Amino acid sequence: MTFVETAKGIFDTARISVPTVLDAATGRLDAEACDERLAWWSRKLFADAEVSLVVRGREHLGEGRETFIVMSNHQSLYDIPALYRAIPDRRLRMVAKAELFDVPVWGHAMKAAGFIRIERGNRAQAVSALRTSSSMLEEGSLLWIAPEGTRSATGIVGPFKSGGFHLALETGHRILPVAIDGTRDVLPARGTIVRKGKRVVVTILPPIDPNTYGKEHRKELTAAVYDAIVEAMGR
Repeated sequence: MTFVETAKGIFDTARISVPTVLDAATGRLDAEACDERLAWWSRKLFADAEVSLVVRGREHLGEGRETFIVMSNHQSLYDIPALYRAIPDRRLRMVAKAELFDVPVWGHAMKAAGFIRIERGNRAQAVSALRTSSSMLEEGSLLWIAPEGTRSATGIVGPFKSGGFHLALETGHRILPVAIDGTRDVLPARGTIVRKGKRVVVTILPPIDPNTYGKEHRKELTAAVYDAIVEAMGR
């Protein structure tokens, strides 16, 4: 364990957050700049922590530009750079809990970059935010949702919340399940110290079409995505 990598991560987060907030305030921010900064940040965090990244299943992204709703399990804040590195060259925005938007500078940068704020426990706000995010899907952005809603302290995948599945059924966009394993070894849930030299495996799984289930079978759709991720993790 080392405080050095933790400090580097905070500094590098500020390095992309400050110019993003300033550009947004002056009307100069564009999505391409956000994409470039997020890509640089993800590479830098993994390089500083000497993370060994293994990505499997990129072929499931397809050769075209299909827009997916990405759903993954949630182990760590390092899931964010892991997924940005696993799915390069695509615009990816995350649905994130409201508390992250309260972090000084970083939270403002997330909002400016197009991340979606969800208030846990406020169903009306959550449903409204997810419906608003459907416009991002129509514009070609991949929307990333961690349906557990919180980081797993044990690595065991917790129950999935229903919001993202309602969105998939309403919009018809296919769900791209992704299993993320090993990020909790880099930075555990509620941990503050980054651990160097860990191995992270990201497995991109075959897309699941919500249209084959229909709204009346939402629970079966949820179970299919959950089971695919758990099976990929071997747990």
